[in-house]
Amino acid sequence: MSPQGAQSLKDRTTELVRELFSQESPGAGRRTPPAWLRPAWARLVAMVVVMAVVLAFGAGARASAGTNPFLNLVAGALVVAVALSVYAALVRFLERRPVTELAPKDAALGLRTGVVIGLGLFTATIALVALCADYGTHGGVSVGGALAVLGLMTGVAATEELLFRGVVFRLLEEMTGTRWALAISTVAFGALHLLNPGATVWGALAVGIEGGLMLGAAYAATRSLWLPIGLHFAWNFAESGLFGTTVSGNEDAQTGLVQGVVDGPAVLTGGDFGPEASLFAILVCLVPAVLFLRAAKRRGDLRPRRASSAR
Repeated sequence: MSPQGAQSLKDRTTELVRELFSQESPGAGRRTPPAWLRPAWARLVAMVVVMAVVLAFGAGARASAGTNPFLNLVAGALVVAVALSVYAALVRFLERRPVTELAPKDAALGLRTGVVIGLGLFTATIALVALCADYGTHGGVSVGGALAVLGLMTGVAATEELLFRGVVFRLLEEMTGTRWALAISTVAFGALHLLNPGATVWGALAVGIEGGLMLGAAYAATRSLWLPIGLHFAWNFAESGLFGTTVSGNEDAQTGLVQGVVDGPAVLTGGDFGPEASLFAILVCLVPAVLFLRAAKRRGDLRPRRASSAR
């Protein structure tokens, strides 16, 4: 590609990004969605279908990358870019509003805060497992493995948060209010993990509480998707990329920096499902969930069902 062509492509890409994430209202002369797509339930169905396709695209990209660290980093970045762009385009077309939950000005602080909290929460969990049961490692250290997990979990966190908090929780909240949206999205998030290899009902319930409840509460407290994305990423990366334990029953998944081994009662270690299914993980994640919900209540962000939402 010539220098002029490359510059033209860069300019068009920059313009598209600015348009997608602009905090200005969409232009009045642009195409509007059909009337049957305007109710919250119709938008929910349409957006879930499209974002599920993006989720499948992410799974395919990760499978193609295999265990190669570089390819995983590239695949992760690509999946994030596609997922953010598709979500923003859906919101602007179907809801005719700026994508405030992905405001660029909130990205750095939200992601940084989420990463710090997520790393701290899982470190506390594995420390409790080591103290009350047993945690150790065997084999050497693999920096390449950690980088591969970094790319993998980046894509997973972005796509799952856009789907479950950006679409499912947010639109359910519009129809049913915050409390019911939290309950339903928590069950849905846990149920999705029943599809994982080695999944158990207890593990799915634990993931629902740790992920569905805590991350939904984080969104309710901030009205931004950046904090849940950062938190989700850091928890998963610490679990697999740093401490080398099983994530949500996926025993054959990419191993990270070390290969971790836990031993002891399943209620304390999570058993074959991984530390996410331990009692410690549930208790550790309930603390920030309660704090987030208290913050949302204090700010008046626990929303009742809106009578106009079904129109």
